[in-house]
Order: sequence, then C-alpha cells, then structure tokens
Amino acid sequence: MSYDESQQPTRGRSGRSTLTLAVAALVPTAVAGWLVWQGMSGPDGGPSAASVAGAAASSSTSGDTRDDDVPGGTTPAEPSAPARPLADKVVVIDPGHNPRNRDHTAEINEPVDIGTTTKECDTTGTSTNAGYPEAEFTLDVSHRLRALLEKEGATVTFTHDDERPYGPCVDERARIGNTAKADAAISVHADGSAPGNRGFHVILPARVKGGGADTTAIVGPSRDLGEHIVGNFVRETGGSPANYLGEGTGLDVRADLGGLNLSTVPKVFIECGNMRDSSDAALLTDAEWRQKAAQGLAAGIRGFLKK
Repeated sequence: MSYDESQQPTRGRSGRSTLTLAVAALVPTAVAGWLVWQGMSGPDGGPSAASVAGAAASSSTSGDTRDDDVPGGTTPAEPSAPARPLADKVVVIDPGHNPRNRDHTAEINEPVDIGTTTKECDTTGTSTNAGYPEAEFTLDVSHRLRALLEKEGATVTFTHDDERPYGPCVDERARIGNTAKADAAISVHADGSAPGNRGFHVILPARVKGGGADTTAIVGPSRDLGEHIVGNFVRETGGSPANYLGEGTGLDVRADLGGLNLSTVPKVFIECGNMRDSSDAALLTDAEWRQKAAQGLAAGIRGFLKK
C-alpha cells in the first residue's frame, strides 16, 4: 500500500518539540546499552572470553555439579584389581620322570616302599618314535600350567624342575605334596601304549590301606578333581578320552602307583596322550597344543578348588 503525503495532517511546533524531547531521552539509554555490549563482545562480534567465563561461573554456582566430561554426569569408578580366585590355594605339580633318569638306571631301579608293596624308585618314561622324551614333555606342560595357576594367585610347588641328576623317587614325590599340604596335586605324564590307542586319561587313586598307605580320605576328592580335569581337558584341547581304557570316561583307577598310594592330599595323574601313536604324537610335540593342554588342566584344578 502507498501513502499520499498531501493527505497527511500537518504537525505544529508543539508536536515537533515533543518528539525532539522523546528522542533526546532515548539516546543516553541506547548509548549505554551499546557500550555494555561492546564490553562483552569479542573481536569477531561474539561474546568475549570474560562474558563466557562469567556465564560459566554463574552456572557453577547454580547447584548443577555434574561433570560434563563424563557421560551421564558421573565420575567413573576406579578399575578393580585383577581377580585372583586361587590366592589362598596350594597346588603341587609333579612333572613325570626326569630327563636324566636314563643316565642313572641303577639308582632309579632301586625299590622303594609304596605302602602295600615295593616298586622301583622311578623310570625313564617313554618317548615318541622320533625321540621326543616324555620327561621333556612333562616339564614343558608343567611350566605352562604353573604360569597359569600363579597368575590366578595359587602357590605352586614342583616336585622337581630338572635340577636333580635323577628322580625324585615316587615316594618322595608323594611326600612333597603332603608336606606342602596341597589343596590339589597332579602328576603330568604321557602314555607309551600301542599305536592306534589314542586319547588322554586321568588316573585316580584306588582305596588302598596297608603299610604306610591309606587313601581312604582322598579317594572321593581325588575323583572330583579328576572329573573336573576330564571335562575341561576335552573343552580346551578338543581331544577325546582314551579309546583303550576307562570305557570312554577318561578315568582309570589304579592301586599300584606309589605317588597316589602314599598321598594324603587330593591327587591324580594325567596321561595327556599316547606318544607311540603318530596322531597323538603330532599333538604332544606341538607347542600350541601343549598350551591348550595346560589350560585344560588349570581350568580343571580351578573348578575343583572353587566349587
């Protein structure tokens, strides 16, 4: 819409005076407002650092104490210490045989009392057809097992660690576990059965009482330990229980082993596989598989101790 100026009313002197006074009254207020804005503005026309700081200070006193750097406004909790579920447990590991037993046949053939009868001090153990000795295998797996158990806080004792010329004898191996008051003890072995016999098995103590042997108190808990090991060994290695004894259970009960007969603490033997079978030997000589075997043993021991 347009306007025709000729139709607009003519203002008198009194109207102009009134308008002039009104404008004059507004100027100081506008100038003061402009000065305040300039004081609060930064060089780019935005808010100055001082004005931002003032706003932040105002916010901090408003009762809102959230930490805006943390999602949800909460401070994260301190990271918890690594779990050590076996911190109060003692485990004895008995690496089967000794790499230098072969150099001390007279000594290891000496008979020792195993409670109900006598038996040779120790044996040389078996080997793969390619010459990998059982005694080297048992030490390797035992070292791996010790590292896993100690990581979980267990106190681990070896019956020997390749520091002796031969042995120890089977009766001494049992005494080491007894003296340590072990919560669990395990003797690590590999079998020397016929080719075609495959798989692992865990040997449990029979109920034996006579002479210096009395397994009455350990038969039950040793079976419990053995059953925990069987299940975890299968899971970790992907292997199967022995196809030549134990009727597929992976368990075998024996009364002729001094290391079990003379034990007063829960104890089992494990035959990790058959060194005389080429398929099993391929596993036993593989470092990655031996680590899995140690993991299975550690998991079984842990399950038994923490049930």
